[in-house]
Amino acid sequence: MFLLGAMLLMSLVAFCAMGADKLKAKKGAWRIPERVLFALAFFLGAPGAYAGMMVFRHKTRHRLFAVGLPVLSAAQIIFVLWALFARRKGWV
Repeated sequence: MFLLGAMLLMSLVAFCAMGADKLKAKKGAWRIPERVLFALAFFLGAPGAYAGMMVFRHKTRHRLFAVGLPVLSAAQIIFVLWALFARRKGWV
């Protein structure tokens, strides 16, 4: 359950960061570095970052984000589901 909670929290943070960066881009203000956005995604926030990318239409032309976030999201979701299943079966 810890991993699921961590994923939900990090996804919320990554989603909000994508929205904030898009707003800052429109205003011409200081931006959140791409490495920070991707780091949030890497540490179990990829589903939220991907959702933010789609909702806010932000970073969709950047290959690293357009390809990397869906793949990373799928991998993280599969990992968390496997961990929950393995825990219930007593494998872990």
